[in-house]
Amino acid sequence: MGPPDPILGLNEAYAKDVNPNKVNLGVGAYRDDTGSPYVLKCVRDAEEIIKNNNENHEYAPITGCPDFVKEAMAFAYGDDSKVLTENRVAATQTLSGTGGLRVMGELLAKFGHKHIYVPNPTWGNHIPIFGNAGLEVRKYRYYDAAKSGLDFNNLIADLKDAPEESAVLLHVCAHNPTGMDPTMEQWKHISDVVKERKLLPFFDCAYQGFASGNAPQDAAPLRMFIEEGHELALVQSFSKNFGLYGQRVGALSIVCGNEDEAKKVLSQLKIVIRPMYSNPPRHGARIVRTVLSDDELKAEFIDQCSDMASRINSMRVKLVDRLSTSGSNRSWDHITSQIGMFAYSGLTKDEVETLRERHSIYCTLDGRISMAGVTSGNVGYIGDAINDVTSGK
Repeated sequence: MGPPDPILGLNEAYAKDVNPNKVNLGVGAYRDDTGSPYVLKCVRDAEEIIKNNNENHEYAPITGCPDFVKEAMAFAYGDDSKVLTENRVAATQTLSGTGGLRVMGELLAKFGHKHIYVPNPTWGNHIPIFGNAGLEVRKYRYYDAAKSGLDFNNLIADLKDAPEESAVLLHVCAHNPTGMDPTMEQWKHISDVVKERKLLPFFDCAYQGFASGNAPQDAAPLRMFIEEGHELALVQSFSKNFGLYGQRVGALSIVCGNEDEAKKVLSQLKIVIRPMYSNPPRHGARIVRTVLSDDELKAEFIDQCSDMASRINSMRVKLVDRLSTSGSNRSWDHITSQIGMFAYSGLTKDEVETLRERHSIYCTLDGRISMAGVTSGNVGYIGDAINDVTSGK
């Protein structure tokens, strides 16, 4: 019997818990302020348009729905991005971000890469994805737990020590699990080191628009790297920002030196994808395409992303307020300094387990809290419970 997944396994334990006050702060899916799943209105409107278009269910090409890929690239790189106008981007639809990561891992291994550097910590699934693709997963320092902040000097030192031409995974925005992103000035420094060491930057973008509520702002690090002349790879997920968790909508793109090189790279992507899953599903891609290609729906989407980001930010403030007023002897200011769906609480493994056993509050063992699961109705209970398990009683 295999062990339960460290994140999705929480759902199973939560479902079996009979405590009426139980709270699931583990899985990264947005909830409204009643704790219910949320479907964006622009998604419902797009579904109605698709239904009225009477579209068929034929196989998509290996690289997915072309109109979706076009819109996804403009969303990330910008409508007027020079790499798009120069046709230097090899792009494909993927099975959300997870599928795109695996495809890129396979491609790297196929063409001689032996390892990839990921931040420490990073999303837990990054490690088995790349490991199963045949890459050694190495880590560069990212977060200083003692200071609850970015470990920037050591991050730079580790990138400088990486062998030339190493692949390096970077989170575009809303770093998972810490929610702690570099400033634009720090991103410029990272860009300089990546260029100096001839590293291959591979960006993971799972929260564009959802992190700050401003999609171009969230994509600023990626776009800066493009302006700096980097050739790079990017994987996108549309699960969080569009709320399409079950549709598995994503894209993988590789910025090349010229159009001919991009065509060759795309041919290799097809060779990797065909025996892996043949081609991706259409419905979720049609939803994203419909929203991003319609000015009115796109404006609705931006507003709804902003609403989701605002609710999460307000829960950060309320949680810290509750912890402060409940007599906690710790500083929790880092929770409001972080961005995106998660808060890297600083809770220890023992404290997380006590939180689960004593209060039926479920989060991952590294103390990562999904702020989407915090609501006006439970924030007081959560704050008091955290104070209880951290007070040494």
